[in-house]
Amino acid sequence: MSFASVMVYVDPEQQEEGQIAVAEGIASGFGASILGVSAIATEPLIVAEGVIIQETTAEDLERIRAALSAKEAWFRRIVRLPSEKVEWRSAIGFPTEFLAGQARAADLVVVKRKQLRTNYPRYLDSAGAMLRMGRPTLSVPDGVTQLAGDRIVVGWKDTREARLAVREALPLLTRASKVTIAEICTSDEQDMAHRRVQDVASYLGRHGVSCEHEVRVHSTEPDAGYLIRLAADVGADLIVTGAYGHSRLGEWIFGGMTHSLLQQARVCLLMAH
Repeated sequence: MSFASVMVYVDPEQQEEGQIAVAEGIASGFGASILGVSAIATEPLIVAEGVIIQETTAEDLERIRAALSAKEAWFRRIVRLPSEKVEWRSAIGFPTEFLAGQARAADLVVVKRKQLRTNYPRYLDSAGAMLRMGRPTLSVPDGVTQLAGDRIVVGWKDTREARLAVREALPLLTRASKVTIAEICTSDEQDMAHRRVQDVASYLGRHGVSCEHEVRVHSTEPDAGYLIRLAADVGADLIVTGAYGHSRLGEWIFGGMTHSLLQQARVCLLMAH
């Protein structure tokens, strides 16, 4: 397996390279194309007592188009891949919806990790988009501009999401020198947990992945904290795990592990839902 198309969301106000550099590095390593995506939503129409107080004007739309055009020029300037490997897509619309739709053209979607938000349709909800795209998402924290991927931690849970994450991460896992698979379970599940992670290690081994595995019983240390510490201990700069969440009345509700990793991990996260 490989990556042929890497998509990256570019905030219209973004000035630092951040996740773009990470996406470029992955695309370069796999000989893939890179697709920059950006969107700006218009201000909602405001009407009071039958009178329009605020609406988007033709001048507003022209400014938005100019801003997106300028961001495209900036993106193409900082990406050092051959021009035929670089594509740009933008729209006047809601960023989360636009990215979720455009993800059909990508093997991997790279986003900058931001504070979890709800009910902010004018801004990209990167975590919410992750649960809608049907593509693996690489979440890049502030300050990270490259992904070595030489050592990787897999946070295993015997679920559909975790299986998808491991399969989608195969292009990276097969290039790593060391992959550590970890499952956190209750004390009465240890025997089954050992069999599960051994199965995952055997599966990856058939793909040529060098694996270690371990099982840990739930303790006072939060599960996400343990995975973050494990990544630090083995020198990993990537954690692979399933993403768990759902939408309720327009608000994304995340499971404890997913929420904590998105809030606390200072390394890249590859998640699938």
